[in-house]
Amino acid sequence: MENLIILLILAVIVGSILVYLYKAKKRGESCIGCPYAKQCASKGKCDHRKKD
Repeated sequence: MENLIILLILAVIVGSILVYLYKAKKRGESCIGCPYAKQCASKGKCDHRKKD
């Protein structure tokens, strides 16, 4: 019974992550983990991290 509960909790967590990723991509965010995802002009290349 404990295994079933753990499995259900993991399924809910993974499902929530997948829904978040789907919605973020639908909003147009290119780098989902990046705090500048919606306003970044590099279109997914994340050049703002590089410092010369």
